[in-house]
Amino acid sequence: MDWPVGQTMTRISRAFIGIAVAAILLITWLLYVRQPPRPEAPIEGSSAAPTRGGQLTVSFRTEPRSFNRYIANDAASELVARLTQDRLVRINRVTGEVEPRLAESWTEDAEGRSYTVKLRSGVRFSDGAPLTSADVLFSFEAAYRAEGSRLAGDLKVGGQPLAVSATDDLTVAIRFPSTFAPGLRILDSLPILPRHKLGTALAEGRFHEAWNSKTAPSELAGLGPFVLTEYAPGQRLVFARNPNFRVKDASGTQLPYLDRLLVEIVPDQNAEVLRLQAGQTDLTTSEVRPEDIAALRRDGQAGRVQLLEVGVGLNINALWFNLRPEAKAKDPRRAWLQSEALRKAISHAIDRDRFVNTVYLGAAAAIYGPVSPGNRLWYAADAPTYPHDLARARALLAQLGLADSDGDGMLEDAAGAPVRFAILTQQGQTLRERGAAVIQEQLRQIGITADIVKLDPPSLGKRFGEGDYDAMFFGFEVTDFEPAANLQFWLSSGDFHLWHPNQPKPATAWEARIDELIARQVTAMDLGERQRLFSEAQRVFGAHAPALYFAAPKIFVAMSPRVAGATPAVLNPQVLWNAEILAVRQPVAR
Repeated sequence: MDWPVGQTMTRISRAFIGIAVAAILLITWLLYVRQPPRPEAPIEGSSAAPTRGGQLTVSFRTEPRSFNRYIANDAASELVARLTQDRLVRINRVTGEVEPRLAESWTEDAEGRSYTVKLRSGVRFSDGAPLTSADVLFSFEAAYRAEGSRLAGDLKVGGQPLAVSATDDLTVAIRFPSTFAPGLRILDSLPILPRHKLGTALAEGRFHEAWNSKTAPSELAGLGPFVLTEYAPGQRLVFARNPNFRVKDASGTQLPYLDRLLVEIVPDQNAEVLRLQAGQTDLTTSEVRPEDIAALRRDGQAGRVQLLEVGVGLNINALWFNLRPEAKAKDPRRAWLQSEALRKAISHAIDRDRFVNTVYLGAAAAIYGPVSPGNRLWYAADAPTYPHDLARARALLAQLGLADSDGDGMLEDAAGAPVRFAILTQQGQTLRERGAAVIQEQLRQIGITADIVKLDPPSLGKRFGEGDYDAMFFGFEVTDFEPAANLQFWLSSGDFHLWHPNQPKPATAWEARIDELIARQVTAMDLGERQRLFSEAQRVFGAHAPALYFAAPKIFVAMSPRVAGATPAVLNPQVLWNAEILAVRQPVAR
């Protein structure tokens, strides 16, 4: 499990092909960032539409904390929202394009601040109530006003909410507080909810209690392809076709194709794989672990599963230290823990090739920064790197006055205390446990003792929020290729500015510089300029190494041969992001 956030990256080359590069940039900008409204895409594949009907069984590792995505941001609650709710626009998880959903079309002003959004006519919630602009206004109000809302921060620009009003029942005007280059893609995070179901709860201050996990499924209503019909805690969620779902395929068949989608709660990933191999489930929602690839590849060759390599993932584990001032004040004798030289020494000490081969069994790409090479549009290939160099690592530690004063091969500080700290990581997540173990072993080679402390995600979140830790090895979920979707990470004021979150003002000059670059990046309307600014932000980040990155995983998806219509993506949920086009593959007549 990851704590969700967002993110993105790429870079362009050189001179002789200047005109061609400019043309490519312009086309990419039009298709990727400033995508105009267009009809919803027909189903790809053969000309014959998949057969309607049947059931697929999916395994999921956790269960939802709530059926109200506005209040709960865990992966299972997000999955329920993806299946049962819909957005004005959606980010295509494969192409990165903005696709119209409940919005039929929109226009924008030249500054990229004001949008007029036209809703599709005739759209109805699963309970039959019509969708109107009042539901859209209500959804924004709930996101900004509801107690405990987890969406408010994702829907602000420069810390300010969007101004939303209705022209008529099918027209919504949206004004951004300042120019915001990504435009309406920010709305991918906002499921549109029924005012007639939840309006009273919001007015009475009970919205944070509404649609909790104990709510009867019959009380829910949505605009997504499915409706929840059953929830057995710790066992399963059952989804049935939403009879009012508005989307049809190219041949006119109403989606979704499936009659039912059964999501079984299977906390143990070993059990997940065994159930897939035995044909008891059709799809695992978590990506395939490196240790399972070889066996599943053999199953694929035998026709028992479909194993697909999707690309290099965007969700990357990081090692970071607690750089909050109160942490230093709490134990001033260990001031070296907050040193840039320590972080750079560790980065040089980690053999990334060994990390890739040991932790990911080769199914990863070595990296040095927070942006994955799988994010081709925004990845900066020229950001600083820290090649494996133990001599350089030891020299940096010596600059801090850390030396092996007693000849036992391990370092001590100037007062003779051992150079030792604790790394918190997630218990039961094999990649993080293996990664922490490799870091621990390689730090011993430069005389540093690292104690590994394994905790469950809630405990990790609590320790992070309270600043009660030395270092963490953990990861955060990327929800978009776009850099502006990850402002909580990049900005010093952000909740997920890992090493020192929620700063009232930048604590360092380099953090202030990143703040400036990101602020300019999200307002620049030219794609090339946005790429240049974000590449520079990555270079500043790399020069100071506030968080250390070692490998980006290659994403593999495994499905049974029964699954048809899947379009897997590197972003979560890899397959169920487009669940309405999944179908049961029919046997081929012989």
